Amino acid sequence: MPLTSDEVAERLRGVAAGLLTPFDDDLDIEHDELAANAESLYAEGIRTFLATANISEYHSLSARERVASAETAVETLPDDACVLAGVGGSTADARALAREYADVGVDAMMVMPPDHTYVHERGLLTYYRKLGDATDRPLVPYVKGFEPSVEYLGDLTRLDSIVGIKYALEDPVKLGAGIAAGDDDVVWVDGLAEPFAVAFWAEGVEGFSAGVSNFRPEVGLTLFDALSAGDWERARELRDVCLPYQSFRGRTGERNRIPAAISVPAVKKGLDCAGLHGGTVREPIEPLSAENERRAEELYERLDEEIDRLLG
Repeated sequence: MPLTSDEVAERLRGVAAGLLTPFDDDLDIEHDELAANAESLYAEGIRTFLATANISEYHSLSARERVASAETAVETLPDDACVLAGVGGSTADARALAREYADVGVDAMMVMPPDHTYVHERGLLTYYRKLGDATDRPLVPYVKGFEPSVEYLGDLTRLDSIVGIKYALEDPVKLGAGIAAGDDDVVWVDGLAEPFAVAFWAEGVEGFSAGVSNFRPEVGLTLFDALSAGDWERARELRDVCLPYQSFRGRTGERNRIPAAISVPAVKKGLDCAGLHGGTVREPIEPLSAENERRAEELYERLDEEIDRLLG
C-alpha cells in the first residue's frame, strides 16, 4: 500500500538516499545488488529512497529498466519506507512512466530537472500540472540546471500534486525567498547534500539528499538530528567531515573540462569501500581513472577515521 501524501511529506523531512544502479561487466543491471544496497541503507536507518534518480544514472536507463529498478526497490523495502522514482522527458513519456511507476507501487515521483534547451516557467508549471493529472501519486520537482524566479518557486508550491521541492541551486537567498513566497504545506529538500545542509536549513529546508550518506548513512542521520535539535556547532562539524569527499565528486576527471563528471563513479567507489555494491558506470559517464580510484580510497579512509572520531 503506497504512502499517503502526508506520509510522503513526513518522509521528506529526513535524509533521502539515492539508490545507485549496479551494473555487471556487460552493463546489465544487477537487481540483487540493488536490493542488497537498499536493505543495508534501511537497516542503518534510512527511510527515504530516490530510485532512478540522477545519481542512479537515470538518463542511461531505458524506460523499462527504470520501472524494473523502481519495482526492485518497492519489493525489497518494508512498507514504512518511501520510494520516490525519477520521471522526466516529454509530457507523454513522463505521464506514461508515472502510470507504470504507480502500477509497481512507488510512493511518489521525483520530476527530473528539465533537459529541454529552451524552457519557460509557465510551460514548466503546465508540465507539472499535466503530470499530476496522470497519477494519484504526489510529485517532487527537482529544481536544478536553470535559474527560476522567486515567483515561479512560489507558484510551484501551489500546484495540487506537489508535496515537496528538491532545491539544488547554490543560492540560499533565492531558496529563502522561494520558501517565503510559497505555501507552508510543501516540504523543501536540500538537493545539494551535506555541504549545503546547514545553510539551507537556516532558510527553511526540512530534509536533504545524501552525498557521502549514500554509503555512510550514519553521517547524514546524525547531521539531520543535530539540525533538528538546533545544535549548529555539531551540525557544522558533521558537514565538514563530508566536504573532502564531496569536493572530490565535483572534479572533472581526466581529459575532460565538464565539472562533476566523476560524481557518480566517486559515489559508487564509496559504496564499494563501504562493503556495498557500486561497480562501474554507463556512458556518457566514465569510470574513475586509476589515479582517482586511489584518491577516492584515501579520502574514504580519512572519512572513516573522522566518523570513528565523531560518532564512536
